Amino acid sequence: MAECNTDKIRVLNDDARQSFTGCRVVITQGIQAMDDMADVLDQVRWYDVFTPENDPYHEHDFGSFRHGDDLIFWKWDYYDVDMGMHSPDASDAAVTTRVLTIMLADEY
Repeated sequence: MAECNTDKIRVLNDDARQSFTGCRVVITQGIQAMDDMADVLDQVRWYDVFTPENDPYHEHDFGSFRHGDDLIFWKWDYYDVDMGMHSPDASDAAVTTRVLTIMLADEY
């Protein structure tokens, strides 16, 4: 993927993850059942531990962290605006519905 597209995807991902706007946010049953779910959501919003191992394409499209005894995953998926198939261009917000899924690692 061209570097300019990667940069656009990264900015769109970060902006949507930090604000929970311009996207759909899905939380799993395990996250919803947590007493401190708001703390988990805040950790997703402010996540900044991107490394070559967890972000090989530099798109900021996945993260994981420990929250107490739980391992939490979050990830992006990109669909077309009708949510019928993958987005034709994840760097173009006009043709992409971003879906952020937040889950317990054992729910993956």
